[in-house]
Amino acid sequence: MGEVKVLGASLSFFCCRVEWALKLKGVAYEYLEEDLKNKSPMLLQSNPVHKKIPVLVHDGRPIAESLVILEYIDEAWKGYPLLPEDPSERAKMRFWARFTDEKCVLSAWAACCAKGHEREKAIESAQESLSFLEKQIEGKKFFGGETMGLLDLMVGSLPNWIEFLEEHGGMKLLDEEKFPSLYEWAQKFINIPIISERIPTKEGLINYFQGGQNSRHTTGK
Repeated sequence: MGEVKVLGASLSFFCCRVEWALKLKGVAYEYLEEDLKNKSPMLLQSNPVHKKIPVLVHDGRPIAESLVILEYIDEAWKGYPLLPEDPSERAKMRFWARFTDEKCVLSAWAACCAKGHEREKAIESAQESLSFLEKQIEGKKFFGGETMGLLDLMVGSLPNWIEFLEEHGGMKLLDEEKFPSLYEWAQKFINIPIISERIPTKEGLINYFQGGQNSRHTTGK
C-alpha cells in the first residue's frame, strides 16, 4: 500500500490517535517528530493552510487533521474496521467524534484558563460535555460495542490531557462519582498495550509546560 509517514509531536494527543489507528490496522509507518517552534519544510508544505500536526503522508499524498486522517485510514486499509458498516451508525460515530474535539477538548481547555466567577461556569460547561460521553459509554466495553473503534481513539486521547489540565488548573473535571462509566472506561483504555505505549503522560505534559512551553503546542488538530 505504499510508503506511510506520520508528522507529529510526542506530546500531542491528536497525533497519538493516528498512530493507534495505524497499529490497529497493522500498517507499518515512519514517524517524524516535529519541532513545533521550528516547523519543517515538509510540514509546511504538507499542511500549508493550518500548518498543524498531525499529517499523514501516504505515497507522497498528505492528509491533515486527526479525524480526517482516521477516516482515511479506515478506507485505505481494510481489515480491522474503525467505523461500523451501517450508514446511520457510521454517521452517529462521526457526530460524536467531532463533538469530542469541538466541545469536550475546547471546554476543558476553557475551564483550565478561566478565572474568577467565570471558572465555575466553565467547569460546569466542560462537565456537561463529558456527561454526553458518559451516556454513550454506559453499559458498553467500548463506544462501538465489543471492539475498539474510531470514537474510542478520539475520546481515548482525553484522560491524560484532562488530568494535566486538572492539576495545572486546580480543578476536577472527570469526576469518578459523576462519570462512573466514562472514568472506568478511561482507566482500562489507557492501559491497553498499543495505547499505553503511545500516549502523552500527565507528567510529560506538566514538565513540558513548566519548561516554559505553551501547552497549546501539544494539541494540533
